[in-house]
Amino acid sequence: MKILFLTQYYPPEIGAPQNRLHELAVRLRAHGVEVEVLTALPNYPKMEVQEKYKNGKNREEIIDSIPVHRSWIYVSKSKGVISRLLNYFSFVWSSYWRGRKLGNFDFLLVESPPLFLGYSAMRLSKKLNAKLIFNVSDLWPESAEKLGIVTNERLLKLAYNLEAMCYQRATLITGQTEGIVNDINQRFPEASLYWLPNGVDVDFYDPDKVKPSNFREKNGFNSQDVLFFYGGILGHAQGLEVIVHAANELKDQVNIQFIMQGSGPEKDKLMKLKEDFKLNNVHFLDPVSKLEMPEIVKAVDVALVPLKNLPLFQGVKRRRQGCFLSQKTLEN
Repeated sequence: MKILFLTQYYPPEIGAPQNRLHELAVRLRAHGVEVEVLTALPNYPKMEVQEKYKNGKNREEIIDSIPVHRSWIYVSKSKGVISRLLNYFSFVWSSYWRGRKLGNFDFLLVESPPLFLGYSAMRLSKKLNAKLIFNVSDLWPESAEKLGIVTNERLLKLAYNLEAMCYQRATLITGQTEGIVNDINQRFPEASLYWLPNGVDVDFYDPDKVKPSNFREKNGFNSQDVLFFYGGILGHAQGLEVIVHAANELKDQVNIQFIMQGSGPEKDKLMKLKEDFKLNNVHFLDPVSKLEMPEIVKAVDVALVPLKNLPLFQGVKRRRQGCFLSQKTLEN
């Protein structure tokens, strides 16, 4: 069996979708499935193509024995709507023209969001004689509407129509959470659905195998500090301002420190909120590769995995929950 993954995000980029899809690809291959990946030039989260891939280099590579094909993408540090749309649609266009030359596959699995990649996926699945699997890790455009990210009614209508078209064309829809699967089932009862939950490699996070870390010393913390840690995208859905407000309430507890490690659209807002409160107990760290995470998980005391209190997120189990639970034990 041959399967092509179509995704805008893939290692060596850092992030939950990148790690999740790569782990899925590796495990499918271990079970005898021929897996290939069609993705963009790595640019996230800095919104700059990594040096190794500039000027047309490394468009074809092998990562953990999996062939990875890369196509061009428009990249800009601008946060404007036009730049964001150009980022999405440039890969929609380039992925189709690159993918149509890859030969036939039995299945094409596309990662959404971005939802717009569905345009390329539908055309490619037909061109490659592949059955379409639509993997939904976040409900778009519903999330964008509920979070107030997209308010233009015409654009929302277009996106909802595209969502319906993708679901109707798909042989199978996989959802990352039970909430996603239930939501789609209510709106599209005729769709074939499968819950594909997040998982974790417990051996990778085994505390007995993790080397001692200098994470605390390197970042100015001592052994007496109680470290509350959030790691991941600093995005709209997470409601991370609650961490800053909690830090403000506990600012007199000098040994309690809050760490947010990552990047994303809400980072500037969160940093300004910290400045407004004049807090010394909130720390922002740059994102790191997955390989560094076991040592960080072992070094901190409390994991924070927030989400905004919206019906949209009911039943959500974030991937990083498993990462922390696989290593930490509760003590009386």
